[in-house]
Amino acid sequence: MTKRDTDAPTAQAGASHTVRAADVFTPDRRFWAVYASLLVVMFLSALDQTIVGTALPTIVGDLGGASHMAWIITAYTLAVTVAMPIYGKLGDLVGRKTLFLIAIALFLVGSALCGTADSMTALIAWRALQGLGGGGLMISSQAITGDLIPPRVRGTYMAPMGAMFGIASILGPIVGGWLTDSVSWHWVFWVNLPLGVVAWIAVWAVLKLPVHKLRATIDWAGLCLMNLGAVLIVLVATFGGNQLDWTSPALIAMIVVGTLAWLVLPLVEKRAAEPILPMTVLMNRTFILSTIQGMLAMGGMIGASLYLPTFLQMSYGYSATASGLLLVPMTAGMLLAGIGSGILVTRTGRYRIYLIIGPVIAGAALLWMSTFSASTPVWIISTAVFVLGAGIGLFFQLLVTLVQNDVEPRNLGTATSGNNFFREVAVSLGSSLIGVAFSNNLTDQLGANLMALATSEDPRIQEALQGFHGDAGSSLTPALVNQLPDALRTAITNAYADALTPIFLLMVPVFGLAMLIGFFYEDVPLSRQSALEQVAQAESASAENAGNDGEPGDADDAAGNRVPEDAASRKASSLPSESAGVGRSAGRSAPMP
Repeated sequence: MTKRDTDAPTAQAGASHTVRAADVFTPDRRFWAVYASLLVVMFLSALDQTIVGTALPTIVGDLGGASHMAWIITAYTLAVTVAMPIYGKLGDLVGRKTLFLIAIALFLVGSALCGTADSMTALIAWRALQGLGGGGLMISSQAITGDLIPPRVRGTYMAPMGAMFGIASILGPIVGGWLTDSVSWHWVFWVNLPLGVVAWIAVWAVLKLPVHKLRATIDWAGLCLMNLGAVLIVLVATFGGNQLDWTSPALIAMIVVGTLAWLVLPLVEKRAAEPILPMTVLMNRTFILSTIQGMLAMGGMIGASLYLPTFLQMSYGYSATASGLLLVPMTAGMLLAGIGSGILVTRTGRYRIYLIIGPVIAGAALLWMSTFSASTPVWIISTAVFVLGAGIGLFFQLLVTLVQNDVEPRNLGTATSGNNFFREVAVSLGSSLIGVAFSNNLTDQLGANLMALATSEDPRIQEALQGFHGDAGSSLTPALVNQLPDALRTAITNAYADALTPIFLLMVPVFGLAMLIGFFYEDVPLSRQSALEQVAQAESASAENAGNDGEPGDADDAAGNRVPEDAASRKASSLPSESAGVGRSAGRSAPMP
């Protein structure tokens, strides 16, 4: 079922609160306190996926267990992925505030324990605990914005939230490196505590959302199948081509079982009373399109954010900090374009154009970046990265808003978690596939360039070449490259440039496909009502229609469609008779006091 815009005034929701459509969204101080807290926790969750990388060598040297190093990252990623659908579905069934506070608490406890870990096993376990909270931070933050902010104006507020991922991807390595070098690797985890505690207190004191009793049966079968498929795909992406060959029986078995789990999932969900991913969501046109488009955007974006710093360090000799700072233009582009498109969508109600031109601009930027060489001026690199960020920012933050706008309000959290769930899988797959392609390109380019120097009569080059054996790229560092003879240094810097630029070119069709998907969206009007207002309206309509003419027990839902009594009552039960917002009920243009 497609939900359409509902702008007409509604009857009372509850005894004394009127819910009506809003022409203007006017947030007050309480709203800004909650919104700032949402930004903080989104930033912390994203930061924890990037800040640990630069500290890994030091952590391994201190705790030992180098063979388990990858699990420090993988444990967090798996826990985040597994937790997402749980927070989304339970938030819809019992309310989001308590779950949000639990997620923040789990994240902070996990962070504190990670900083005290005295063994690799303990650190991996605490990272998993931290990830169980981190998944809730992402999903609950986005779902709460859907509860409080009407879709028509939500794009303006989602843009800064989306930019948190870009900021974290840049600041993570910088902050992680500085804390490790200047203080201690333990502070890579403890840095979360001050901001996290402040956010927890603000949410507890200010945010008011409905609370319900859990009356439905948890869809454990669907949850297990959904997470089994995701976990196996993440493991394949993590270990494929590294610890395990792509043709190894173990890897093939994981691919087969993971695929089967997801193929069986729709059959199980059709039979479940409260499916973890309802078919009405899974088959919703907007959900499918925005999820695929978001996966493509995430998969395409990570190539620049992951490997461009390596290119800048190896080909230009920049430090890790400087190479990270050179990615700031991408975040600036995402933020400015995201806020700009959000404001324009709020004013005009039109959004499809950004779903088309955004991928076109991002693809054009990647095509430009595919022409880079080791001699390309840095200002050109920064400009191209800015354009890439602007193209992604134009449409990326709108995707969750469109999903939330086009599903039933009672499924808002479920749809949000499902959308993010598949994006997380795309990040893992994209990182793995791009990493394999870059590694293979680098090995080939280094081999060819070093072979060309093998006949050199320069004794310094011959002496330096003696140090290269096996996988030449694995022993190279920026400091070592800078000490090599000019000819050898040029050969290596060119190899890195020639290995990376084809990756940018390969990602152009990815954004081309994302652009084509933009043409298939239906023009669904953006509602001027928040999710809380819409569900309260459905509850009121259900009560009014219970004794009216027509089929007994039938009611109209928020979209004006006739639904059976049991469906209407389930939809209305997702909110109590009092439509609560930030501070009090939604009896004005925004759900705030």
